[in-house]
Amino acid sequence: MKALIVDDDLALADVVAFTMRRAGYDVILAHDGQAALDLWRREEPDLILLDLNLPKMDGLKVCQHIRREADTPVIILSVRGEEDDVVRGLELGADDYVVKPFSPRALVARAEAVLRRAKTPPISPAPLTAGDLTLDPARGMVQRGGESPAAQLTRQECRLLEILMLNRGQVLPAETLMASVWGSAGGDRAMLKQLVYRLRRKIETDPANPVYVKRVSGVGYILDL
Repeated sequence: MKALIVDDDLALADVVAFTMRRAGYDVILAHDGQAALDLWRREEPDLILLDLNLPKMDGLKVCQHIRREADTPVIILSVRGEEDDVVRGLELGADDYVVKPFSPRALVARAEAVLRRAKTPPISPAPLTAGDLTLDPARGMVQRGGESPAAQLTRQECRLLEILMLNRGQVLPAETLMASVWGSAGGDRAMLKQLVYRLRRKIETDPANPVYVKRVSGVGYILDL
């Protein structure tokens, strides 16, 4: 496995590189945003550990560029721990968000969880139908009422909708949804809330007043069809 570490703090980048090498990863380093994009295209790493405060191009823009071209797993490493920062990073396509400082063991566990999710095939490769929603997990496409074109989902959006469709009409606890989407080593309620928001924007006529994915206060969410 090859990991691209992007951080302009040379000392911290070396610490992260040492941690990942000890875990068995081949490591390449970049210290600014433009160099990160160049190395990503040339080296094709399996995983990117990305700081936000970078010279030449900030980490959010780097993540945005990558997401336009590929699904390479991205974990943001940042001192910015406010909910708005986390939400913004996930909204732009990051697979996980780790706030500095962090423990080396936790970082490796999060990296392995992200890589497992990236390689795990969809739960159900056959198309699923619930009400007027049709999901093709293999392609990550959802269609509402036979409308065309279908909406393209990210890997995490697809997982969330799939587990909701497989349990149509049942209230699923937030913990169950987080474990299904991110696994036991990642995911929290803020990330789930943002993921639901993104999914609603693609399947709901009025995301502010959802008719498909509904929240059950204090419990979780239900696909109510």
